[in-house]
Amino acid sequence: MYDFRPASGLPKPELYEDLLAAATGLTEGESDAVANMANVAALLFEFLPQVNWAGFYRVVENELVLGPFAGRPACIRIPMGQGVCGTAAASGETQLVEDVHAFPGHIACDGATASELVVPVVRDGQVTAVIDLDSPEATRFDADDARGIEALARLLSDRI
Repeated sequence: MYDFRPASGLPKPELYEDLLAAATGLTEGESDAVANMANVAALLFEFLPQVNWAGFYRVVENELVLGPFAGRPACIRIPMGQGVCGTAAASGETQLVEDVHAFPGHIACDGATASELVVPVVRDGQVTAVIDLDSPEATRFDADDARGIEALARLLSDRI
């Protein structure tokens, strides 16, 4: 059994260092992308406070398709360029949204979500997936969160 839990009260940079170490330990040497995404989604949900959804959308035939996640049931398919996830996938750029209700074209899979962070996972110059984090708190995510999840995306680029 794995028991990856962060120490309470860690500053965000240290929290993300611990998260990255745990993700490395769980995914190193494992070639199954679904298993790796599932374990990392569970880690994200365990490590990050005030998060009501953590998981992956995979790029499949030019649209995003739901991957492993932790949280309430979610939208299954998202067109490229639509919503926060589709925008991140189409642009290849991190989307840090303090208030999802102010984001043009936001897709509300869970009405409780108030803020969102979506980071593309890029392999060989192509977006292959996005890491999606939702929070019921407005302004939950900041630049430290974005940097931490971007480091995770780089780690996972050849593991998912």
